[in-house]
Amino acid sequence: MEVTVGMLRFNHLMTLRAVLVSVAVLSVASVSPAAAQFGAIRDAARRAADDAKKKAEEGKKSPDDAKKEQPAAAPVPPPPAPPAAAPAPAAATNTAPPPAFETYSKFDFVPGEKIIAVEDFAQDAIGDFPDKWNTNASGEIVTVSGQTGRWLRLTKAGFFTPEFITDLPENVTVEFDLLVRPGFDAGFPLEFALTQLANQKQPADWESGPNVFTVTAFPGNGGTSQGTSSYTARQDGTSEPPNTSTTKQLAADGRVVHIALWRQRQRARVYINEEKVWDLPRAISATAKFNSLVFFVRGGCGNCEYQVSNLRVASGAPDTRNKILTEGKWVSHGILFDVNSDRLKGESYGSLKEIAGVLTESADLKVQIVGHTDADGDDAANMDLSKRRAAAVKAALVKEFKIDGARLETDGKGESQPIDKNDTPAGKANNRRVEFIKR
Repeated sequence: MEVTVGMLRFNHLMTLRAVLVSVAVLSVASVSPAAAQFGAIRDAARRAADDAKKKAEEGKKSPDDAKKEQPAAAPVPPPPAPPAAAPAPAAATNTAPPPAFETYSKFDFVPGEKIIAVEDFAQDAIGDFPDKWNTNASGEIVTVSGQTGRWLRLTKAGFFTPEFITDLPENVTVEFDLLVRPGFDAGFPLEFALTQLANQKQPADWESGPNVFTVTAFPGNGGTSQGTSSYTARQDGTSEPPNTSTTKQLAADGRVVHIALWRQRQRARVYINEEKVWDLPRAISATAKFNSLVFFVRGGCGNCEYQVSNLRVASGAPDTRNKILTEGKWVSHGILFDVNSDRLKGESYGSLKEIAGVLTESADLKVQIVGHTDADGDDAANMDLSKRRAAAVKAALVKEFKIDGARLETDGKGESQPIDKNDTPAGKANNRRVEFIKR
């Protein structure tokens, strides 16, 4: 029996080898179109190999084994999968890259020295309206595919105001991120305003205050490749006519748009990404006492789906030269990085330009660059991150502004030297900083 089985195995293996050799010769000698001929040869070879293998296996079996075998039951196909649910609008992918760092070469925005309010909606539940805001419309906290953090999606026309902002001094900066879906084409722009409310419990009357400065952002106005921005000013009860400008920064291409408003007494500057869209020396009354920040969408908008996040309000005018030359230290909250990263954000350019200007004009000045973090996360990881961020600032000053690297030392203190509490968003933001110390 062993001899018979062995011979069968040998004969079938030789048969299989002969088939494969024949196929190989046939494929070399083929003159038919390559794609069709190869497919036919491949199928033939597979069938021949399968037949030979089947016969070889049958030769190993006894008659009793063959009798025991029963035809396999036909497989039952699985039930069809239910159709996938359409993704929610708020979860639409927005992965357009941010503006390149180099494009900010004319960016001179420098945020205030002390952060007085921060909102990233981390404390609010997805699907809820934020607890510290007020509205006469509706909105909800969402996450967005391809973006970090949480966003407030404005879903109805009306006003939206953060109630924790009750004072906007004469030197103040306001920043936030704006996001709309690619191809966005709504009927009304997003308006945001500094306003002086006679009664802060009635924010719906924000337009009737004695002093109001309003800016609009209208991404992809009319479905174009550009958007528009306008401003209106009301000073001491007298309204001025609006003015409008187009900007490619508001193209509805799905990327995050960073908007910054800088008030210095009567002067107002508005930046959209790296572009300074407005610079108005007399747009605000010198006596204005702004006490509220309002986002607003006009009636009839429907589901505009404007989404805002990363709101930062800071007070105080930058005084870099005096701080570092006279006091020996300048603290910057305007040098920003990606989350848990040493990658500089483009909007850091203005603050870097500020310190680079002082270093350029004072050729004998040497500084130590020190990074600091908040207390979230592991101590050792924060220490390492702060050192890497300081090194990234030095590298940017050397590369972008041609500062001699020998004049710059770096260090990091992690979370070990807080200047504010670590239990509020604003406190944490104040602790996340870069210091320049005169040596």
